Amino acid sequence: MKLSYQSVFSAILLFVSSASLVGCQSTNAPPADLTLLDNAPFKVLPVESQKEIFTLDEHIVDTLNQNFKRSEQPELRRAEVIMQFLLDNGDNTLSYMSDANLTASQAYHNLNANCLSLSILAFSLSEYLNLKGQFQKVHVPEYWASSRGYNFLSGHINLKVYEDRAKFIGKNVLHTSPKTLTIDFDPNSRRQAFRTTEITKDRVTAMFYNNKGAINMVEGRKDQAFSYFQAAIEMDSQYSSAWANLAILYRLSGKLQIAEKMYNQALALNSDNNTAKGNLAVLYDMTDRSEQAEQIRAQLYQVRKSNPYYVITLGNEALEQGNAVKAINLYRDALKLDKRLHEGHFALAKAYFALGKLELTKRHLQRALALSQFKHNQLQYRGKLEWLDAVAKN
Repeated sequence: MKLSYQSVFSAILLFVSSASLVGCQSTNAPPADLTLLDNAPFKVLPVESQKEIFTLDEHIVDTLNQNFKRSEQPELRRAEVIMQFLLDNGDNTLSYMSDANLTASQAYHNLNANCLSLSILAFSLSEYLNLKGQFQKVHVPEYWASSRGYNFLSGHINLKVYEDRAKFIGKNVLHTSPKTLTIDFDPNSRRQAFRTTEITKDRVTAMFYNNKGAINMVEGRKDQAFSYFQAAIEMDSQYSSAWANLAILYRLSGKLQIAEKMYNQALALNSDNNTAKGNLAVLYDMTDRSEQAEQIRAQLYQVRKSNPYYVITLGNEALEQGNAVKAINLYRDALKLDKRLHEGHFALAKAYFALGKLELTKRHLQRALALSQFKHNQLQYRGKLEWLDAVAKN
């Protein structure tokens, strides 16, 4: 069984979003037990500071100064040109590569960053233009993607921008009600208008660290992974996903007792952290507590069975185990829950290809292409269709 990580990629990554945006954090959570970080069997390495994450480099500042006067009263319309540029050119990729988690300046120069990095960039641009930015957690359904033998649970954030008139009180300006603009790099989120909750800059910084920690953990750089998870917890000790991912790191390092304490810490901070529950069940299996593990999995199934992305994940597991017929049934169940999921059709294409049914493979690849909205998905599906046509000709 795969481990699941939480993140905020795109809707931010690994336990990226996703550093997960799963569930609501309890407002009555007890203080985190920071002594769990003591005597860690890892070397602490340098990580980016919060200032480095949000700072705009000289090139960006020069570009802004050439187009805007910072002394003028802030107006959303002068920022909309920049924000639209980001929306038009940013690619909300779910590649889970290390370069997807970028600082504000890096994201400006490489717009194929994830939604977390692009939201950080939008915040920094807005702040420089005397606009106020408020990060928001978007309550999207649990969404998984597979990479490098792991399941990644993605969360999502966006940014609400409004005119900050406080800096101009007493000046000869007209003070009207602040106008707002929501910057959201996921078209699905924009279309479905999910519920949002305000989150702090520190929480977003912790998400950034958590994403980078998750990627380093998957790539086997345990010291660097620990350093990022520790930085996330030091920035926001109430961030459940960082504790849950750190628990995975300890589990992978054979430190099962402390790993269990960290899972419980994650759940004490957020009892709705289902990925932490699922990984705790894995640990129970490893420590001869299969009955407790099955109880957790049964509870999670009841919560998740109406989520098409979860059903797709079950299908992926069946396909990896060589049971393509079972996988197809699960993928079809997922599409019954949401017939517009391009991921469901792509999954069906893979399963039919495993059975040698090329016409059905092509049909579902075409459907996946028609339903996809991101360029990287479209390129992927077109490439596979072209390859499939070449195979058929031979």
